Amino acid sequence: MRRIKLCFRTSVLADPLLAVLIHRALPLGQVRRWRHPLVYRPLVDLSTMEERHVIVTYRLACATIHELCAQLEPDLMSAIRHPTGIPPLVQVLSVLHFLASGSFQTTVAIASGMSQPMFSNALSRVLSALLKHMRSYIVFPQVEDLPTVKGDFYVLGHILNIIGAIDGTHVALIPPAGANSYRNRKSYLSMNVQMVCLADQYISHVNAKFPGSEGGLEGGVVAAVEPVDSEEEEAEEEEAEEEDIDNRNTVIQQYFQ
Repeated sequence: MRRIKLCFRTSVLADPLLAVLIHRALPLGQVRRWRHPLVYRPLVDLSTMEERHVIVTYRLACATIHELCAQLEPDLMSAIRHPTGIPPLVQVLSVLHFLASGSFQTTVAIASGMSQPMFSNALSRVLSALLKHMRSYIVFPQVEDLPTVKGDFYVLGHILNIIGAIDGTHVALIPPAGANSYRNRKSYLSMNVQMVCLADQYISHVNAKFPGSEGGLEGGVVAAVEPVDSEEEEAEEEEAEEEDIDNRNTVIQQYFQ
């Protein structure tokens, strides 16, 4: 009996008659390979969307999205090595859609015109670029800014000596390890996120370091040891945190004087 190499789908193997026909049709030693043609989906185009629809989908206005994309473009362009690579604007739009909707990666990828693996890579790149520029935008007020901050809150709510509005929430997730520490008081797994904003709704501080069972407004502040990638990154992180803590302590002391 002749022996030939066949490479076909499982559905073909399930049909013995079809397997016999293929066996007789192919010459000895020939390999049958199934070719899947590349399908390029149309990428999302911001220019074809109304401003109202853009805000609902991405939670940002068109001008803000273009400004954000211009700042992140150097970090995103370095990862594009293929002529058909995903443009930076499409990467930013897909990640904003994912963060705004809380949907699955596959769903957002299809809506953005890319595959799930491509979106997964874009998600990592865009989030890393956002974290790189985070400290340029999320800044706690300095001592000299306190009169202006207090004045803005007084105009908003006629309450004296307010320097920030604070609140917290639980963001559900699948924990990487130690599931018990991520289980919050509502019995689901989450990260405990605390945020402070100013009267004009600009975010001045974010704390997302603690699992659901620790930290936050209900549980107080709990110290946690975080893994770092290198001694240099650890030193930079400690220096930035110490500077931020010193600034907040100075502001609080000035507030109570």
